[in-house]
Amino acid sequence: MKIGLAQLNSRQDKAENLAAAEAAVERLASQGADLVLLPEMFNHLGSDEANAEAAETIPGPSTEWASRQAREKGVYLHCGSIIERRADGNYNTSVVFDRSGAEIARYSKIHLFDIVLPDGSEYRESQSIRPGDRPVVFRCEEFTVGLAICYDLRFPELFRALADLGAEVVLLPAAFTVATGMYHWEPLLRARAIENGCYVAAAGQWGQWARGRQTYGHSMVVDPWGTVIAQCREGVSTLTAEVDRDYLRAVRGRMPVLQHRRRDLFG
Repeated sequence: MKIGLAQLNSRQDKAENLAAAEAAVERLASQGADLVLLPEMFNHLGSDEANAEAAETIPGPSTEWASRQAREKGVYLHCGSIIERRADGNYNTSVVFDRSGAEIARYSKIHLFDIVLPDGSEYRESQSIRPGDRPVVFRCEEFTVGLAICYDLRFPELFRALADLGAEVVLLPAAFTVATGMYHWEPLLRARAIENGCYVAAAGQWGQWARGRQTYGHSMVVDPWGTVIAQCREGVSTLTAEVDRDYLRAVRGRMPVLQHRRRDLFG
């Protein structure tokens, strides 16, 4: 199966963001991608206040756009994430559509980004976003695919829960900061792939957005051995990579860590 990743520089103009995303989806579909992954908050990335104002219901304009893109381009489309408005608050939510444009999976970010960077700048996602409450997997072609979003990457227990649900590929849309990304992004992605003997595909936002904040980009696909098999660098760009189920099974056969777990000690 060929996975396509779009590295975008989404800001606060939804029309421009959707146009950029459509160009990326079209490019990746023309390159033979079966599954396309967009970054976190692909349709609108701004301050917490602006993001709250831009929140949408599901279905809504952005997910209807994504459904149409999947159907017209004939791809599975993971629309990164959007801020989803519900009766009890807003959620950071991913939606996946099949080649017919039908929704086949929905996941809301479980771990919220409440941190202080070394320069003193703060992020408090929990002030405007409510956490999801369950891990999610779905079937795509011959693979079982798990879902995570950005800060979820730092929690190996989520990725192990996805592996327990059968995940062979994990998709991670993100908007990693430069300050954390330059030290943590690749090591964490490779660690999650190695720990679970799975592919990890991560599509990141890149460049400056609200209040001078910078996102790291460096979208990549990591194989079950921990090798980075495709990577974007700086700028808005796309990539494709093949995920091979036979190779995944071979790695898991040689290094059967999932079978060697001591559930009697650690659950």
